[in-house]
Formats: sequence, C-alpha cells, structure tokens
Amino acid sequence: MTGATDTSGSDCVFCVAPGLPESESLVVARADACFVVLNRYPYNNGHLLVVPTRHIGSLEETTPEELAELMVLTRRAEIVLTEVYSPHGMNIGINVGRPAGAGIPGHLHVHVVPRWDGDTNFMTVIGETRVVPEELPRTLTRLTPIFERLAGSN
Repeated sequence: MTGATDTSGSDCVFCVAPGLPESESLVVARADACFVVLNRYPYNNGHLLVVPTRHIGSLEETTPEELAELMVLTRRAEIVLTEVYSPHGMNIGINVGRPAGAGIPGHLHVHVVPRWDGDTNFMTVIGETRVVPEELPRTLTRLTPIFERLAGSN
C-alpha cells in the first residue's frame, strides 16, 4: 500500500519547506533523512511535524535509516517540547491516507502535539477556530536552539 498521490513531490509543502528561508520554512531541526517543522495550522503551541525529506506516503516506503531517524527526531521533539512548554501529555501520531485524517496524504509525517489538562482543543470542533497564544516565529525561536543542543549531544 502506498499513500503517495504525487510521486514527484513538486506540489508538496513538505518537499518545498526545507529549501525556503528559515522564517518561511518553519523548520526547527534537520538531520540526514528527516526534518522537524512547525505545523503552520497548530492545534496547540509547539505542534511539530517530523517529516522524511524524501517524498513518501507511508511507513512501508521508508528505508531502515529513514525509519530510525524519524523515531529519533520524534523522541527529540518530545524532549524539546517537554523542556520548553512543560505539557501534561502529548499526542504523537501518524495519519496515513486521507480517510485516516492525513491533511497531506502524499508525504508521511508524525504529529507531536503538546497537551495540557483543560487545553482549548475543543474550540476547533465547536467554534471552527483555533486558540494558540504564541505566534509561530516566537515558537521557532524558542525551539530551534534546544534541537541544536540535543543534536550535538547525541
């Protein structure tokens, strides 16, 4: 099974993001086969996406190196978000294919979403709006140095 619909990635936001200037790309960390980017439409402050650089649509299509790095960066994202935001919990998940909820079904990505007791996630469902008190450039500034520090220690 493959989740990819555009095998070239030419129209894919994840394929384009790493080549954009930092302020536009929202990439907070890069590794050999994957990168970490802020979700442009976050559910909560610090909503991160861990993304293989290669345009693939499912875990089945990953190489062993991509899969290992995907998990290493997901772990690192959890550590960074815990240090910066002290959440009470995390949602960490993958939606493969549009019927499963993938907003970008052609390019695999892992959501890492910090959660707090009593957070405002209900607003998305009830009010068709999102409440995120921190702007993305500020989030980028807060998270990037910690990812850099952790990359140097591993």
